[in-house]
Amino acid sequence: MKKIGFIGAYDKMDMIIYIAKILTTFGKKSLIIDATYLGKSRYIVPAINPSPKYITEFEQIDVAVGIYSMAELQQYLINTGVKKFEYDYMFIDTDNSKCVNNFDLSSSDKNYFVTSLGLYSLKKGLEALIGIQNTINLTKVYFTQQTIKEEDDYLNFLSSGYNITWNEHRIYFPIENGDLNVIYENQRIEKIKLKKLSVQFKDGLEYIVEELLGDVNGTQIRRAIKNI
Repeated sequence: MKKIGFIGAYDKMDMIIYIAKILTTFGKKSLIIDATYLGKSRYIVPAINPSPKYITEFEQIDVAVGIYSMAELQQYLINTGVKKFEYDYMFIDTDNSKCVNNFDLSSSDKNYFVTSLGLYSLKKGLEALIGIQNTINLTKVYFTQQTIKEEDDYLNFLSSGYNITWNEHRIYFPIENGDLNVIYENQRIEKIKLKKLSVQFKDGLEYIVEELLGDVNGTQIRRAIKNI
């Protein structure tokens, strides 16, 4: 199983769900853990019997709510009689340093720092990386059209002194008005439909999925997105 961290204050749950959905088309089973303060998935992912802690299935994806550490996850599985942890990917969505440590994200197979260029998103997102003991390797995911060098340098400046190594490449999601409309509609109808997303948004999804799978090319992933 691969452990993937999505760190930052920016709202990233819908993006993670879309990534996990694309992975289902390649026969991959994913668990998404919402370890954020707000717990957005409690409101946008349908659940039959919600409780303080639960795991629900949505579009062939399992989503965990109210679980904030590996120890809590293991105890929940024991309490519910689950004997095997049969996932190909475990995605941890978090915006706080406690959960970064509780899930030991410095040992993840991949970590993404998700942010816009707004100061709140940048600074609050970096707070999740305060006090981490081991160096964490991160890929920047910007929810913006593009960044100029000065904007990217500003994030590097803000993060100086943190135990971070930044990957050279960056991933962009334009989050156009049309993309927001698609995301909100998907939430209302409780379905995942990707066809109407912008080409640039789909490109961002494709890039991350290709990184995660490793043995599947972009053409195959684009075809999968087209059929969702």
